[in-house]
Amino acid sequence: MALQLGDTAPNFEAETTEGRIDFHRWIGDSWAVLFSHPKDFTPVCTTELGAMAKLKPEFDKRKVKVIGLSVDPVEDHRRWAEDIRATQGMAPNYPLIGDSDLKVAKLYDMLHPNVSGTSAGRTPADNATVRCVFVIGPDKKIKLMIIYPMTTGRNFDELLRVIDSLQLTAKHKVATPVNWKPGEDVIIAGSVSDDEARKTYPGGWRAPRPYLRIVPPPQP
Repeated sequence: MALQLGDTAPNFEAETTEGRIDFHRWIGDSWAVLFSHPKDFTPVCTTELGAMAKLKPEFDKRKVKVIGLSVDPVEDHRRWAEDIRATQGMAPNYPLIGDSDLKVAKLYDMLHPNVSGTSAGRTPADNATVRCVFVIGPDKKIKLMIIYPMTTGRNFDELLRVIDSLQLTAKHKVATPVNWKPGEDVIIAGSVSDDEARKTYPGGWRAPRPYLRIVPPPQP
């Protein structure tokens, strides 16, 4: 069965550039982003890893832990980090999982479970589906999944925007509309009746349609 939103993120133990981890214990009571790469020393991924390092303070503010994965050994990750520092201005300041046995890639449905062998000899094209982003909540449930093609770099500003929405809607019975950004109006969740909504929003709401009830964002 393929992973779905709301599924428990599969747990695993693995070596990383910051030591061995148990994934669920590493997440703890934080949110987490797992973003994966098909091969070390690949061009688009090099830019992504550098960009994520620069943005890490923004993830820290949101109590989101970041971890990368590449289908290569940890020793290669450490050598790649020097290239990332030299070309992007900053090396990864978060752990990178070594997945030379393809265990985690298969566990997260990034590679077909029948793929055999190790990362040795495999090309980026062989691993093209290993370009995923998973956002995982403190409850260890998968909240977001995105798969990117090899030729398109990821948008981490969008990832932060989505995390802001996920964290807001996890605390309050609201949804966020198209292109929403923090501070903008939100939508009362469809699961909330008008009677229940009046208790939370005694001042009422704007409703261009009965099912579209717009209110200012909840206060922290």
